[in-house]
Amino acid sequence: MLVIHFFVNKIAHSSYLLAGSGVCAVIDPQRDTDVYIREARALGVEITHILQTHLHADFVSGHMDLARKTGAKIYVAASAECSFDHVPLREGDSFEIEEMSVSVLETPGHTPEHLCYVVTDRSRGEDPVAAFVGDTLFVGDVGRPDLFPELANELAGKLYHSLHDKIMKLPDFCEVYPAHGAGSLCGRAMGAKRTTTIGYERKYNSALQIKDKADFIRSLTQDMPPAPDHFSRCSDINRKGPGLLSELPVMKELNPGAFMKMMEDDNTAILDTRSYLAFGSQHIPGAWHLDINGNLPTFAGWVLPTGKDLLLVAEDYEQAKKTNMWLRRVGMDRITGYLDGGMVAWSVAGLKTSHTTQISAEDLHDMIAGSSNFVLLDVRGTAEYADNHIKGAVNIPVADLRTRHNELSTEDPVILICSSGNRSSLGTSILSQQGFKNLFNVAGGMSGYSAAGYTKHCRVCFNPHGSRFFSKVEEVKPHFMQ
Repeated sequence: MLVIHFFVNKIAHSSYLLAGSGVCAVIDPQRDTDVYIREARALGVEITHILQTHLHADFVSGHMDLARKTGAKIYVAASAECSFDHVPLREGDSFEIEEMSVSVLETPGHTPEHLCYVVTDRSRGEDPVAAFVGDTLFVGDVGRPDLFPELANELAGKLYHSLHDKIMKLPDFCEVYPAHGAGSLCGRAMGAKRTTTIGYERKYNSALQIKDKADFIRSLTQDMPPAPDHFSRCSDINRKGPGLLSELPVMKELNPGAFMKMMEDDNTAILDTRSYLAFGSQHIPGAWHLDINGNLPTFAGWVLPTGKDLLLVAEDYEQAKKTNMWLRRVGMDRITGYLDGGMVAWSVAGLKTSHTTQISAEDLHDMIAGSSNFVLLDVRGTAEYADNHIKGAVNIPVADLRTRHNELSTEDPVILICSSGNRSSLGTSILSQQGFKNLFNVAGGMSGYSAAGYTKHCRVCFNPHGSRFFSKVEEVKPHFMQ
């Protein structure tokens, strides 16, 4: 028995390859599935099983692509009522993968149809050795039950029983393989360690220390972080079966003239993924901005219009390709073109641009201490704002600016600040679309402002909507777990 771990940065998603000597299973695959095929080929094993713990809300799964490429069967909860060909599973079902027995537990709570897969390696013993728990149990946390607001209390109660009456009945030495790590919004306070054991969580998981069911339900239905918009879309996409990547629109290379012609269609939006400093210097009027160095997939799924084709502006073709894949991972499949030559080509063609003034922490401090009138708009989350903010700042989380921009006057100068400059730059692009002209972005955000000595360090600012420990490398190489 061999377990190999794959981790997707930014969305903090974990998936696994469970291998015997000749065949293997993939658990909760990411949408771009070649990583599993390459690894299986290197190990000399055939992918025969695709195991879904639940209908993922934060990303589009790769089960359809992987099944098409390998011929493997998809195993998923019968209660999920999936539209594609699959093996429906219920409580007490089991199946064999060579000398490994896989038992099925129905563990509703995070979602209504959730499953856990408990593995016994019979070549070594009769005790369960591994549990692929999806989003039921995390390192230091449990799955949030509020993604279905009308069912939140009911699901929280079911989660309590799934944990205490099923998962925590496994041996302390049983290894736990969750579907997410630190930073995922499928939980509230996940630890940085990516795997754990039943015994460790029994002793140290704060949610499991709440023994009273009513208290447990209250703890998971109050003061939860906001759920991005795509959380309500991805589950249904995964239930129906995502479109195959090979059948999605091809991202065309467009010269400035062709790009401009396509963007004139009302059914098209522009996304610029360069750094916020580059975007501030020159950008196409009306473009959305999501810095690829920030948590692009989470905010893309959160704020971008789903009913429009997307045109990309990037530093180069490779960045455009990476952006395309990140967008597809959250169900944004209508990427039709990118600007060949980027903003340099656009400018050389003499086409219209806009810019947003970038200011430093020192500039902001001078403006606060001076006599000029402006609105300081803090676009961080409410928890970040509550921990520390600049006196007089107005707090509107950046995604909410789409609907709450009318709380501000288009006549006032508006200075936007977040933790780093990324989200605030997104905020400037949203406000620009609503007719705001006098906008400033604070480069370095509250992190720079505190580093300059003007305020205390924010304890929750660092990458609050993504993995706290994601690598600079786009694709993390698989890690052998056992």
